[in-house]
Amino acid sequence: MNLLIFDLDGTLVDSKLDLVHSVNAARGLMNLAPISEELVSSYVGSGVVVLMRRALGPDASEAEVQRAVEFFLGYYRDHMLDNTRLYPSVKEGLDRLLESGARMAVLTNKPVRFSRAIVQGLGLGGHFFQVYGGNSFDQKKPDPIGIEKLLEESGVSRERAIMVGDSGVDVRTARNAMVRACGVSYGFQPETFEQDPPDIVVDDMNQLADYVVAGF
Repeated sequence: MNLLIFDLDGTLVDSKLDLVHSVNAARGLMNLAPISEELVSSYVGSGVVVLMRRALGPDASEAEVQRAVEFFLGYYRDHMLDNTRLYPSVKEGLDRLLESGARMAVLTNKPVRFSRAIVQGLGLGGHFFQVYGGNSFDQKKPDPIGIEKLLEESGVSRERAIMVGDSGVDVRTARNAMVRACGVSYGFQPETFEQDPPDIVVDDMNQLADYVVAGF
């Protein structure tokens, strides 16, 4: 593989606790009780508007959702690195992939300014030639527009590219772009692989590096 495209939340970084705190802060603004970490995790992956719409429930109006989104974005901006950390072996695995000559990028549905701040804040800025977020394009994952742009920018053929993520959204994005899909067995939503199975599943980034160095 010459191009590896990574999801962020649940794949490279464990951001669960900061997302939970931010979601529940927004729910508190709307006089709603906190919800569990597991429930918040199941809502992540399709962008902040969908996240807050799910978190507020079906009775929330669009005006309430928008108010909650604005509050969430402000709160999360100030707290997104309070507890967020790299998953074990991510730094080591990415170092090995970089040494192998592979080009790497991030494609996430999280707002791009937050995504780039987290990548930089956790010391991964030098690993990726590009970081795209959910507002970088007109469409979010699973639309293939982000992968298509990264293929264009890198000059890598789709046969030599792979999307790495923790959910069925990432697998469908890969399928829509006609590139390979790699799932991670940890993360927020590995159960969604039952419906959208990836080509391979790895337990950590060192295992992915082993596959890439060995040429799959």
